[in-house]
Amino acid sequence: MTKSQRPDPVDALLRTGPRRTVLPEPAERSRLRTAYGLTQAEIAEALQVTRTTVAGWEAGRSEPQGATRAAYAKLLDGIAGQLAQDAAPQPQPAPQPEPEPERQPQAPTAPAARAPQAGRPTRGAEQEAPDPRFVNGPLAVLDGDGSAYGAGGLVLTCPAQDIPSLVEWTLAEARLGAARLHRNGKDADPLIVLTAAAAERLGLPAELEDRRGLRLPADHAVVRRITRAGWQLTQRGFGPWARVFRPAEGGRRQCVQLAVLPWGALDTRSWGAAAGLPAPELAQMLAAYASRVLTPRGSTAVSGLELMTALRPPTRAVKDPATGAWVSAPNPGALTGPADPAPPEAPDEHPVVAALHPRGHQRTPDQVLDEEAYDWIRDPELLTDAECAQPYAVGVDVNMAFAAAANRLSVGLGEPVHVKAPAFDKSLPGCWLVDLSGLDLDPRLPSPFTPHGGRPEGPAWYATPTVAYAAELGYGVAPLEAYVRPEHGPYLDAWYTRLRDAYLATMGELGVVPGMPEGEFLAAMECHKRTDPARVALLSAIKATVKGGIGKLRERPQGAGYRPGERWPALERPTWRPDIRAAVIATARVNMHRKMLRLAAVGLHPIAVLSDCAVYLSDGPGPLDFLPYSADGKPLAGGFRLGVSPGMVKHEGTQSLMWAAELLEDGHNPARHIKGTDAAADGE
Repeated sequence: MTKSQRPDPVDALLRTGPRRTVLPEPAERSRLRTAYGLTQAEIAEALQVTRTTVAGWEAGRSEPQGATRAAYAKLLDGIAGQLAQDAAPQPQPAPQPEPEPERQPQAPTAPAARAPQAGRPTRGAEQEAPDPRFVNGPLAVLDGDGSAYGAGGLVLTCPAQDIPSLVEWTLAEARLGAARLHRNGKDADPLIVLTAAAAERLGLPAELEDRRGLRLPADHAVVRRITRAGWQLTQRGFGPWARVFRPAEGGRRQCVQLAVLPWGALDTRSWGAAAGLPAPELAQMLAAYASRVLTPRGSTAVSGLELMTALRPPTRAVKDPATGAWVSAPNPGALTGPADPAPPEAPDEHPVVAALHPRGHQRTPDQVLDEEAYDWIRDPELLTDAECAQPYAVGVDVNMAFAAAANRLSVGLGEPVHVKAPAFDKSLPGCWLVDLSGLDLDPRLPSPFTPHGGRPEGPAWYATPTVAYAAELGYGVAPLEAYVRPEHGPYLDAWYTRLRDAYLATMGELGVVPGMPEGEFLAAMECHKRTDPARVALLSAIKATVKGGIGKLRERPQGAGYRPGERWPALERPTWRPDIRAAVIATARVNMHRKMLRLAAVGLHPIAVLSDCAVYLSDGPGPLDFLPYSADGKPLAGGFRLGVSPGMVKHEGTQSLMWAAELLEDGHNPARHIKGTDAAADGE
């Protein structure tokens, strides 16, 4: 065969057709999976990859290769074929006489709801186009090999070898960040989370030597390098959560936040086992927190407080009618500036207390507002023979109790106004000096007016919700004086709503949803923390954000150099508001007492209460064995009701009667240990 007769090798290759397996477009991959009723996790298991990998394929951020690509194509082709077959019109058989149907009780059944995928926005936000400035999500977890893991399986390559170059790369190339939660707020700065290997690569020590200040010394080589590169650190320096910034240019912020995992940025009490997750899973979990709550800005307590500001910014832009220029003005309904507390609301260290009392003075109830959560046990002598015959002590715990208390709560927005002998007005937030010692209450219940549950001994300061409850119980309240805030509003409503939605979305992913039958709810709660460590960590962080945010409203001074009577930095922020904290805690305590009082009306009394957990004696080991129901089988109106929603209760734990009785005799609180661990040590 001559050379001219030989087939062209190029033509021969072209005739074989493409060897690379062709896949549908990313959006079509997701549509096919969803239409077929599969989850990303199910596809990942079949193909022996991770769920985040499948998410990356469907988002178009990565592509499968080799045998995995061929298997994925086969699966999608099969799905498409079956869906097309199901959609095709089917031949109809000839009509036949129908027998008389056997009458059956009606049971329409709804299709089982599938939990939303981890890390995906809720409430339809996944349908929205991402902000082009932040197309790669709010954050990335940087590992030691330079891989920066983001949401949805995204992996970026980061060449940085030191902190300044990491900051430059983040702002110039990474396209990380998140849009503001309120039109008058600020966009979230990008967050880079450093694993231990990444921290070592960037020149950071394995641990901080300054265990008190928790920051690198000012003369550390890393800090000097940051300064030489023209970057700055905030006053808290370079610690577990650090901000590296330059002044804004042209209205654009130049700031990157860093979280250093080996230094304890994600503490276990708030974040559970998050710090031990592989970098891709940690990125997915933190991205879910950022999507549902906000980009973490420090501890969960700090994030809880920052969320308040992000949802209700203190200022807004308005046009000056005289000049036509845009200027900053207070934002209605927000906390617009620092406000000193009324003397009873201030902690002992505050300057307003130092001006009234000598150092070391122990303030009495008529000098200080003491609105704290319950820590009460019943006198063992008040246990009845019938109660002692019950073999179990069962604890029930209110879900998101402080969040539920914040819902629709009117709080003060401005300065307190002092009034003498006022008529009580439950619509006015503030604190009231009133004598509630005359209200006769059942000693088998804690008093609703004191954290220790004992009866008040005379005039004392109370927040508005507590005095309003006394009036609800029929007591004629007559305040001696008060500090009230005429400017007020539901400042925490948006905060509550966002955290409620975040909590319910995460619980849904763990298999616990509103409306479940009580038995199914209890069964789901027994195992929900054993299904997915990343989601469990996310749930822990959301709940800690609630409690920490409320606690941070009255942040105490920190550091060995502080002297009582001096001001401390937290006092200069609008969200340092001990009166709001007191109002939330008072509402939570009153809500708890109202439910216990309802159960007492049918003969059930707790033996111990700790914050949002109450312990009752029971014939059986679970809540269904003692919680009362009406004649039609519904939970007792106004009492404890099992369910996942904030304000409803879950099973906290069960122990024996003898175990509980011994603790009561020794003066210890069974509610603290009903789970078998110390509730305080667990962050409860």
